[in-house]
Amino acid sequence: MVLALEGIVKHLTTSKESDPMETKPKSKTLINRKKLHAMIPLAERTIYNMEQRGEFPRRIALTSRNVAWDLAEVEEWIDACKASGPAPRPGIGA
Repeated sequence: MVLALEGIVKHLTTSKESDPMETKPKSKTLINRKKLHAMIPLAERTIYNMEQRGEFPRRIALTSRNVAWDLAEVEEWIDACKASGPAPRPGIGA
């Protein structure tokens, strides 16, 4: 019994140490769809598709009809886009 508990404690402590999401502080500010679109001028469907591919922060369901995004995650995504350099132009060879 004691060995089983020690194994569980070890698993829980190593899982938290290896999870990068646990180390960075999360903001407590959520933004609604209107504020997101003011920051990110992309179509709703484009944002949804990027979320599904893991390329954009996931929305948080507040109610069955209301969603929001974590402001810090959206700002990190914007910073990553800026750091990645200019976007490739369509029609130009890769």
